Amino acid sequence: MFYTRSDEGFREALPGIRIKTITWGARTLTAEFRMAAGASLPRHAHVHEQAGFLVSGHIRLAIGDATCDVHPGDAWAIRGDVEHGAEILEDSIAVEVFSPVREDYLPENP
Repeated sequence: MFYTRSDEGFREALPGIRIKTITWGARTLTAEFRMAAGASLPRHAHVHEQAGFLVSGHIRLAIGDATCDVHPGDAWAIRGDVEHGAEILEDSIAVEVFSPVREDYLPENP
């Protein structure tokens, strides 16, 4: 599967946080997140392991008991069932990979 960058196809996951699934396979799914300054991702946990990379912007990411200010080029990994959340400090773009595939992130019409 190939993906060609496009500004189309994003959906609002939470106020100020838009998501688009860009690739997926049998075991992993990659998603792009576009997040507006001032938005927040409430602390939550899920079975999926996720690894991410901040493309642009500035976020404050909490994973378990640790908190880190994340800048472009910084990356993270979150084990499944570990509580995490984020404050969006500047307009930001992140790319994350989930395993297993998040069925709720699969496009309706692939």
